[in-house]
Amino acid sequence: MVKKFQRKIEDFVCGHCGVKTKGNGYTNHCSNCLWSKHVDNYPGDRLNPCGGLMEPVNLELEKGTFHITHKCQTCGAKARCKSAPEDSVQALAELSEALAKKTFF
Repeated sequence: MVKKFQRKIEDFVCGHCGVKTKGNGYTNHCSNCLWSKHVDNYPGDRLNPCGGLMEPVNLELEKGTFHITHKCQTCGAKARCKSAPEDSVQALAELSEALAKKTFF
């Protein structure tokens, strides 16, 4: 039986904005710009060879928590994750504003 989630504590430098991010085992995106990297098949397994940067393309509020959808710039895969308390409020607001402009204008 394959574990669906593997907690892996890693620090990383964001491939999009260059900010150093301290991981806590659940961190899967940059708290500064919200971008991610396509490295997992299941959270924490580090078994996906793609390695492409994943752009935040959607933001949804569900039960009081923001959920970010990322799309891989290399292969097009999509993944959804919860926002984190340390995520930049400004980055979340900018993503929300950009989505509103795409949706309504």
